[in-house]
Amino acid sequence: MQEAELARRLGEVEFFSGLSEATRREVARRTVQLTHRAGTAVTEQGGASSGFHLILSGSAIVSVAGVERGTMEPGAGFGEISLIDGQPRSATVVAGPDGLTTAALSPLAFDPLLDDANVAKALLKVVTGRLRAAEARNAADE
Repeated sequence: MQEAELARRLGEVEFFSGLSEATRREVARRTVQLTHRAGTAVTEQGGASSGFHLILSGSAIVSVAGVERGTMEPGAGFGEISLIDGQPRSATVVAGPDGLTTAALSPLAFDPLLDDANVAKALLKVVTGRLRAAEARNAADE
């Protein structure tokens, strides 16, 4: 996939949407395209971080504690928080019936970009927005 097209697609993912076009192109340059056969686990719940994956084609089935939670289609991404915290995976993601192709970004490839204050600030806004939304949901449930 062309760098410009991949940068555009990254801009449609909430986590990367606040980054400049130039930074999204740099992120795109640091990705590798991976193809997963149908039924292959891309990530395992509790397993080590394998970074971020942007679905380019196919689908992925997400499960938590063995319970299917949904299906992701092209344009969806997973694993973005692991780029920052490196914690074990919170879900298992398996390639769907037609297989799965992703643009994968490892924490090692992404980490140098966090040294740029503008990149770090843009990502912090997304993370804090998610935290505020989770707190609002928790308050509503009480």
